[in-house]
Amino acid sequence: MQSPCSRLAASSVSSVLVAARNEESGIGDTVAQLRKDFPSAEVIVVVGASTDETAERAEKAGAVVIRLNRPGKGEALSAGERAAPQGALLLCDADLRGSLAPLAESNADLAVAVFKHPVGGGFGIAKRVARSLIHLRTGFRPQEPLSGQRFVGERARIACFPVAGGFGCETRMTIDALRAGLRLEEIPLDLEHRATGRDAVGFAHRGRQLVDAVLSAGPLGINHRGVRLPLLGWAVALPGLWAPRRTGVAVAAIAAIGLADDLWSGPERGVAGHLREGRTTGVLKLVGIPAVAAVATRSLRGALLVGLSANALNQLDTKPGRALKAFLGVSLFRGMPEGGYSLMAVLLVPYHLRERMMLGDAGSNALGAVLGLSLVASLRGRALWPAIALLAALNVLGERRSLGKLIESTPWLARIDRLGRPR
Repeated sequence: MQSPCSRLAASSVSSVLVAARNEESGIGDTVAQLRKDFPSAEVIVVVGASTDETAERAEKAGAVVIRLNRPGKGEALSAGERAAPQGALLLCDADLRGSLAPLAESNADLAVAVFKHPVGGGFGIAKRVARSLIHLRTGFRPQEPLSGQRFVGERARIACFPVAGGFGCETRMTIDALRAGLRLEEIPLDLEHRATGRDAVGFAHRGRQLVDAVLSAGPLGINHRGVRLPLLGWAVALPGLWAPRRTGVAVAAIAAIGLADDLWSGPERGVAGHLREGRTTGVLKLVGIPAVAAVATRSLRGALLVGLSANALNQLDTKPGRALKAFLGVSLFRGMPEGGYSLMAVLLVPYHLRERMMLGDAGSNALGAVLGLSLVASLRGRALWPAIALLAALNVLGERRSLGKLIESTPWLARIDRLGRPR
């Protein structure tokens, strides 16, 4: 029986969020325990791409179920948070055994459960890396960086959601809360869950945890679905190590300018919006990219063409895979640019289409600049002007009407645009 203090703490939790995938064997018991411990809270189970009866058994146990057609723990928690009413949240893994009521008694903004008797697992590599990443970003070294059992107060909810995608959600949540100056408390609890072993499945799971934790600690962006994903567009600059030096340096510099816009941009949109505001990262791009291109091409016409090309591809980067498809399509038509940039684009396409990463301005501006530099190298003298005129018209059209909406309203372009993208 709960104490009066426990009952009062439990009543402060508005919703309990559970991310579940193929958990039919235990989800009913988990939901039943949560409803017992938090009778006034709504238990929301977000089922991502399950192939069993997880959703049905969660509903039978009394949970509100949200079905997603794609996996991802962070994606599921963010979807649940958007559907939850205002107030504090409790996060819980689908295979948990034990009571989380003591978490709600904490006065911290973010309270994290530490298993008193941890069982199973691998060699602790993923946990050590996550702990080190949190320490690097915040100066705090947590005892349990990967625990999914968390009390999230209202201030922490504002600071942390949407959480990072995949298994990086806990690592980034801790980083975001601490960097916001919020109080974090780790609480030892007598809990159990299904441990992964030292087999192929277990190592694959921990490998995904490790990769997602590393990516979650870096730059993140929010995509068109409200999912918070790693900004990996800076990787476009890596082939510059093998490209002609002037091209490689220019593309890397333009990627850096784009990354600055990714990290520090404001609400301004479009060239006109940035020009009205004056000192914005968008204005930095408008000035910086042509300046870099002028040095690389030693031509004002080249600077204009590269700047227009970079901005045009950036205007297309509004849905997964769209800018990369445009880059590869133009590359096939015109001939592959030097330096391995097309290979990098091919490598990024599946991750971008599956919404595991974002190009951001760093990637889209850099790829657009690659196309522009390739055009400057292949065209001479007056032959540049038709290309400049075409790109200028495309930029003006994008300012006045969304290029993405134009693509979606053109049947054959829309079919190509949707190819490989999950619905």
